[in-house]
Amino acid sequence: MANSIWTSPEITSPATVWEQTRTLNFEVTDYLQLDGMGVGESISSPVVQVGGYQWKIKFYPDGIDEECDGHASALVRCYSQDTDPNVTAKFKLSILEKRSQVNVSSFDAPMCIFSPCDFPTWGYQKFVDKSKLESLSQLGDGCFTIRCVLTVVTDEPPSRGLSRELPSQLSSQLESMLEDGRGADVTFRVGSHKFLGHRCVLAARSPVFSAQFYGPMAEKDKPRVKVVDVEPAIFQMMLRYIYTDSMPPPPPPAEGYSVAVMQHLMVAADMYGLERLKLMCEDELCNIMDASTVMSTYALASQHRCNRLKDECVEFMSSKEVLAAILETSERFMPRCRPLPLEGDHEEEEVDQCKKFKRTRTK
Repeated sequence: MANSIWTSPEITSPATVWEQTRTLNFEVTDYLQLDGMGVGESISSPVVQVGGYQWKIKFYPDGIDEECDGHASALVRCYSQDTDPNVTAKFKLSILEKRSQVNVSSFDAPMCIFSPCDFPTWGYQKFVDKSKLESLSQLGDGCFTIRCVLTVVTDEPPSRGLSRELPSQLSSQLESMLEDGRGADVTFRVGSHKFLGHRCVLAARSPVFSAQFYGPMAEKDKPRVKVVDVEPAIFQMMLRYIYTDSMPPPPPPAEGYSVAVMQHLMVAADMYGLERLKLMCEDELCNIMDASTVMSTYALASQHRCNRLKDECVEFMSSKEVLAAILETSERFMPRCRPLPLEGDHEEEEVDQCKKFKRTRTK
């Protein structure tokens, strides 16, 4: 009998499919003791979750039936409920030598339908000659690896599994540690304010903190760090982003952050190498800048290599009305390479005149 996979009905793929692929390495140990365990007897790999279903490799050292004729068999089994629909998947089974991980034997399966009731298992009856396994196991102290690269194909995103029903709590748990200071090993002094932090978290998120805490010139035993050129409120926002990977909401009753706050936060993000936070600030500034803030925003965008924000500023200033409003303001609205004050002190008539021309469209 030819060494081929059992055939599966032809499958018609939907217009849109989702694929999830995972590799399972099943290490077989003491093969020489397994040899002779009997036809139809098998050992199984640990169960893995792929595409919302559970899978395992079943290995038959003496073959799955009498027709195997001196060959070992290997199959892939899908474990699902009887009420589940058929599962479409493709897989590749290989044998690898233990030490070098050289591929000794490999077979690609066509697309198969795993039916929970009728056909939950597909594989190769004559997967590998037993004489080859004996030689292979002698080289690897009786061990070799069966590798399965499994791809599950569905017409909708996988939605099974308890892990999808319970959302991740990582960000909220880290935020809780930031707020109560549990396990903190560094204190930041920012102006008259103090903030606690965890070196490992900060270093993992920021290349600047990584160099500061663990680089060649790091002062590893220094428990206090003085921060300059960052306002306390901005540093607190940046810390919250580092721990939660999201922009903290503005304090009520404000509906959004001011241009000044976003400018300060963008500069701090650039200072500490937080590229995603920097882009988030750029996006917000593109939406909220007006004629009274576009010049300072443009200057900061140029200084901190924010090319898209700089282009948006140029486009916004291309309007004659906006340009006229800018030219009529005092010199404090001229280009500057520092953010606007957090507590604005512009004269009311200048602000009112410029804010007639706000950014009203987004890209």
